[in-house]
Amino acid sequence: MQDFSKKNSESKKIKFPSELRFDLVSKDWVVIATGRGRRPESFSQERRRAEKISEKKCPFCNIKAQETPILEYKNKKGEWSVVVIPNKFPAFSKGEFLKQRQVGPYRVMDGVGHCEIVITRDHYRQFAQLSVGEMRQVLDAYHERYLDLMNEKFINYVSIFHNHGREAGASIAHPHSQIIAHPLIDPDLKNSLAGSKNFWKKHKKRCVHCAMLDWDKKDGQRIIFENKKFLVLVPFTSRMAFETRIYPKEHLAYFERIEIDEKDYLAEAFQTVLYKLYKGLNNPPYNFFLHTAPCDGRNYDHYHWHWEILPKTSVWAGFELGTGIEISTIEPEKAAEYLKHI
Repeated sequence: MQDFSKKNSESKKIKFPSELRFDLVSKDWVVIATGRGRRPESFSQERRRAEKISEKKCPFCNIKAQETPILEYKNKKGEWSVVVIPNKFPAFSKGEFLKQRQVGPYRVMDGVGHCEIVITRDHYRQFAQLSVGEMRQVLDAYHERYLDLMNEKFINYVSIFHNHGREAGASIAHPHSQIIAHPLIDPDLKNSLAGSKNFWKKHKKRCVHCAMLDWDKKDGQRIIFENKKFLVLVPFTSRMAFETRIYPKEHLAYFERIEIDEKDYLAEAFQTVLYKLYKGLNNPPYNFFLHTAPCDGRNYDHYHWHWEILPKTSVWAGFELGTGIEISTIEPEKAAEYLKHI
């Protein structure tokens, strides 16, 4: 009979180059490079490609030349500070009918929806440099437009996202976010909803996100900021280096139901984490987006809405594209420790 105990004891001495971590929500495996991982401070030493910026040529600096604003917030001087306009180059457009048809073996549906742009006034000050009050206005715009768009015809999901930096997909340097309301539920969110629902059923209406947050609060290694209402952490199963998430502490499924006083706490959490990434990683390109229960009329009480922030610290190459498995080049615990002290 083979002696496995000896082999197991010997294997514990081996320092493996990575760990496989199973995400309870998505049911996906991620690879954390523990052996060949980079030092946190090395990310701040990367050179950022400088962009030539001209306010005169910027379409968002001259709002009067744009479409009629849908929504506008003003500053103390009476000038617009945050404005929402229709996207001139929309991926979806408004329609009275949602036509579906077959093309050979394929099912085709019209791209019915709404595309809007949320713009902050200052051409040079990115979100990481905004005050909490300014960030609050941005969140107010997100929320107000969400409430209107979710009730539009054929809309099942309202996607809110922000691209910072050319590498992250921002074609215009002027800070802006996008809102796209559409009839679909994307695969990423669908997987997240399915994982949450399965955990909810298996654990007698226990939220998987709440379970993870409770463990993170006890463990303490990956939490980088918290206030009365929100928690900011580096996920245990980070898909890429310095991924962060903002969670409401209370179990809430729907972003649209956020209370007025909670927005101040969310603005503080957002401003804090974006500044930490800006300062600690030397202004990296990044994307952030909202994950919330869909607005399709179904019950999603098992879900827990949150914001995900993904710095562009890596590029998908052959392995990632071929397998769909992402490799984070630093341990989440080290990333969190680094951000905590910024």
